[in-house]
Amino acid sequence: MSAGYYIYYRILADRARDARRIVAALQADLLRETGVQGKLLRRRDDPETWMEIYEDIADEKVFHLALDAAAGRCGFAAVLAPGSRRVTEVFVPL
Repeated sequence: MSAGYYIYYRILADRARDARRIVAALQADLLRETGVQGKLLRRRDDPETWMEIYEDIADEKVFHLALDAAAGRCGFAAVLAPGSRRVTEVFVPL
């Protein structure tokens, strides 16, 4: 059964350009390591709330480890809004 990862967080408004660069690097890293292409969205009514989506994850353990490593390597914490963190929700088909 494959899973979908949905990761949301708030970024610093004045660091949006840096945040896009960091997410692009993180997603390129994940694509190289796991073969999974991510998507990036922002909330329609709140441009500082972003979401990454990764679907069809066959091996959650491998993906989760690669995701954590990529987020650490790219310095993601530098663009998070105060009090925000990357929140990961995992969904599977019914």
